[in-house]
Amino acid sequence: MLGRPNELTLVEKPVPQPRAAEVLVRIGATAVCATDLEVISHGQPALVQGGLPFERNFTPGHEYMGTVVKLGPGVDEFAVGDRVAVEVHAGCGRCERCREGMYTACTNYGLNYGHHDKGHRANGFTTDGGFAEYAINHINTLVRVPADMSDEEATLIVTAGTAIYGLDVLGGLIAGQTVVVTGPGPIGLMAVGVAKALGASPVILVGTRQDARRLEIGRQLGADALVCVDDEDAVQAVHRITGGKGAHYVMECSGAPNAVNQAARMLSRGGRICLAAFAKEPVLVDLAYVVSNNIYLFGIRGEGKSATRRAASLLAQKRFAAKLIHTHTFAFDQVPSALRQARERIDDAIKVVVKM
Repeated sequence: MLGRPNELTLVEKPVPQPRAAEVLVRIGATAVCATDLEVISHGQPALVQGGLPFERNFTPGHEYMGTVVKLGPGVDEFAVGDRVAVEVHAGCGRCERCREGMYTACTNYGLNYGHHDKGHRANGFTTDGGFAEYAINHINTLVRVPADMSDEEATLIVTAGTAIYGLDVLGGLIAGQTVVVTGPGPIGLMAVGVAKALGASPVILVGTRQDARRLEIGRQLGADALVCVDDEDAVQAVHRITGGKGAHYVMECSGAPNAVNQAARMLSRGGRICLAAFAKEPVLVDLAYVVSNNIYLFGIRGEGKSATRRAASLLAQKRFAAKLIHTHTFAFDQVPSALRQARERIDDAIKVVVKM
């Protein structure tokens, strides 16, 4: 349970009970996401009972998997014993965005308490999340996990879903087109694997010298070229690799202050940028360059439009080795240590998983 900022306490809570269209999941494993660290330290983007999540009996964690152990009234889409991965957002189902399938942009975000309850749920952001033994989940958020997939790998399905959603928003990946991924964190590495699995060529991964291990994992996931910004200018490198043409797409996963300007200059005219990372501060963007070169900018949040289901299919087909991203495992009573491992990137940690 989250008390004050960065204060986590192991407590007993009643096992929640599923309502209509919900199931009770016994959690098997929960991955640590950078956004979990932001919620635990700063509160945003969580919104619990109308405010920041501190001192509100709130349990964080949003990338988890488990086993269905109880069904709510009328649920026949899943059965007790099903292994499932859980995507974060269950939109309210009643607002304009949800009816368009954009439930990660639900206009009733956070309105799920008292007389304000509109039906929106975002596990680990507006409702209790995965650093627990049990969680309630709407059936729309569940994806079946293959029997031969480990619990740890199953926690990565949501991360892969975010990468697929980003490519969706860019307009759908066409085989043979160039994708640049900036920032070799978990989402960036997943974007490499997904893009290559869907036929992109070349796939270019950009990182720093500090990211040497991550860049090498990116190569194993299918990156055709690696660019280290400490050794050469990233924009010039992309144009060199593409024969001066520039890229079709950039998936920006770094959140670096000048990332948008660099991404724009990596593209050919009419190219597209997807912003998948939170910048720490407001940034300056050369909009004159963006407009004059007919460049499209898109922002995504989470794993919308059922991208998680497609991600699960790609992983089940073993189209790329997502499990390479999982680097460390901790027991449930070691959650603080797991968070520290992820935050400080101890021993080159990439994806840290808490195993129940």
